[in-house]
Amino acid sequence: MSPAFDAIVVGGSNVGATVACALGQAGLRVAVIEPRQTPAAWSADSVDLRVYSITRASQRIFAALGAWEGMVSRGVSPFREMHVWDAGGRGAIHFDSTAIGEDTLGHIIEQRVIQAALHERLRELPTVELVCPAELDAIEHMPGAVTAVLADGRRLPAPLLVGADGVQSPVREMAGIVTEVHEYLQRALVAPVATEHWHRETAWQRFLPGGPLAFLPLRDGRCSIVWSLPGEQADRYLALPESDFRRELEEASERALGAITAVGERVAFPLRRMHARSYLAERIALVGDAAHVIHPLAGQGANLGLLDAATLAQVVIDAHADGRDIGDRRVLRRYERWRRGDNLAMMSAMDGFKYLFGNSLLPVRQVRNLGLRLVDGAGPLKAFLIRYAMGLSGDLPRLAMAPVAPE
Repeated sequence: MSPAFDAIVVGGSNVGATVACALGQAGLRVAVIEPRQTPAAWSADSVDLRVYSITRASQRIFAALGAWEGMVSRGVSPFREMHVWDAGGRGAIHFDSTAIGEDTLGHIIEQRVIQAALHERLRELPTVELVCPAELDAIEHMPGAVTAVLADGRRLPAPLLVGADGVQSPVREMAGIVTEVHEYLQRALVAPVATEHWHRETAWQRFLPGGPLAFLPLRDGRCSIVWSLPGEQADRYLALPESDFRRELEEASERALGAITAVGERVAFPLRRMHARSYLAERIALVGDAAHVIHPLAGQGANLGLLDAATLAQVVIDAHADGRDIGDRRVLRRYERWRRGDNLAMMSAMDGFKYLFGNSLLPVRQVRNLGLRLVDGAGPLKAFLIRYAMGLSGDLPRLAMAPVAPE
């Protein structure tokens, strides 16, 4: 008997749900194993601490899967401009979507909004089964298939298993895939904040000696901050009374948005670079944070994972249409070759930016400030950088090139 599913996706968060939606929309039979239920509703004045800067390429993926309207109805925050400046000099650069004829540079979207809309779409697809709550206990192989053994004893066989289960990926560990890890010895402090002045649908980022500070615009007028800090400094800021933290934040941001009038819950998480030495094992493919993690200074981590999802789905759908074994390594190698180089290039670029903007040596400060001013005045180069950051150029999967109706 043939397996009940064509693919098992372990992890139903943004990347895993995107893979499953793409495969299910193409008619493949998919099971999604997810340990946590997605909240159906939440307080209108609350903000998820996890927010992502979503590029136009990622927006196109969501739109092509029929999930974008669900995100918009729950609340997304467009940003149309971006101001970046250096604390170590006068260098600054300003990005504006109108410079390349676009309405937005991207959107800031809460994690719960993305996941709720994708799960809503999953439930509409007749060939997709959301197995939730459920946890993976083991992976077993048999001729022509791989079986996901769940903690409750259920066994789900399929020709392909996708590991979309995050940076601590049990799938990666069970598959014996080795990772290369570099600890940045920094933590990212995140919190929602209210400011004296409206954010003007603009993202603000200042490079400080200890790490970048970003203000990401939210739909209710507040901002979500992402502040990369040395570990001890992050701990100290977490422990500060709110009034003291507001003063530190005002100083660090040069009051770009005026006074900080309120701060919500503060949390911090460690920053590291991680890259799997292989994205593949026997009938297994890794996507998203299970395969790679980068520094958040440019907000590209989530978008890289979504491109992984769209690329893997395209490779699998094409192989399935040709009658090929979708779990065969020769099929999956196309996905790995397509994405590994791009992911590695972005990781290297983020490391370069971190070194360049975290270096306090006078010659380095002078070079980077001069560079910011030169790029800001170089129209064609700046337009190229905008398009690249928005995911509008490069070797993109079909889903990332689908047109999106103007907002």
